[in-house]
Amino acid sequence: MKFTRTASANWKGTGMEGTGSISTQSTTLNNAQLSFKTRFAEGVGTNPEELIAAAHSGCFTMQLSFLLSEAGFVPEDLNTVAKVKFEDGSITLIELELEGKVPGISEEQFQELAQKAKAICPISKLLNTEINLAILLKA
Repeated sequence: MKFTRTASANWKGTGMEGTGSISTQSTTLNNAQLSFKTRFAEGVGTNPEELIAAAHSGCFTMQLSFLLSEAGFVPEDLNTVAKVKFEDGSITLIELELEGKVPGISEEQFQELAQKAKAICPISKLLNTEINLAILLKA
């Protein structure tokens, strides 16, 4: 499978006082607001780190679903939270927190497949930072 996805950003003004927007090809994001406050404070809008967290949690969870299916399991529920840590101008850590309910799977199998998903998820491979994974299999 081969494809290209696109997104665009627009910015007007200085880094501290300017504003911008981000849009995606699918229009899921359509001129989503971006500013100093949305990135470094609690302004209304989005920021690159939040978008990385969304992309990583979505990619990882979907990758795990594929691996579970290949192993003969049907996940009832998979939830992943990605926390992107930003410090001194760099992303220093991504923490993935996974909770899953998968009928018939052992804790060991679930751990193994989750670790594999973390390793082969395209977004994980793209990011050059430490990625921690906490896993909880619900009964």
